[in-house]
Amino acid sequence: MAMQSNEPVVFERDCEAALIPAGDTGTIPQGAEGMITQALGGSYTVYIQGNLFRIDGKDADAIGKEPEPTPELPDNASAADVEQLVWDQMRRCFDPEIPINVVELGLVYRCDITLKDDGSRSIEIDMTLTAPGCGMGDILAYDVREKVKMVPTVEDVKVEIVFDPPWGIEMMSEAAKLQTGMM
Repeated sequence: MAMQSNEPVVFERDCEAALIPAGDTGTIPQGAEGMITQALGGSYTVYIQGNLFRIDGKDADAIGKEPEPTPELPDNASAADVEQLVWDQMRRCFDPEIPINVVELGLVYRCDITLKDDGSRSIEIDMTLTAPGCGMGDILAYDVREKVKMVPTVEDVKVEIVFDPPWGIEMMSEAAKLQTGMM
């Protein structure tokens, strides 16, 4: 679901949020007032007193929205099923300045999934930004980490921002190029 608006909101309960673009987390108290400025990939951007905050979909009820369902795997899920769900979760992560997900933008360079002895998984992700000076790196890494951690059996997620190779529009999917008019 994608939404761009200026919908007023009052927090119905205390809610964990990430400051945009820093990615630092804190709690927005019940009763705080703000404006929903964007809703993409199940997350919400809320403007409160001169700051932007990202609200995870699991906390959507704090702003009167339906919480995002937790991703599920079948009982007999294969490694390929887990990998597909991890990539699907990353496709739910959007650059706050460009309404296109990080996978279609070509920002994800590596996603290694390691199965541990106890059956849990550890994931290491290398991703980049559209420009080295982009201030959205911390919030993008936070969003990817939080959404991938939702995948069943995933216990540990490390996201590293890298700049080699440098990102270019040729890394975008055809759909992303079409959407941005770069095709």
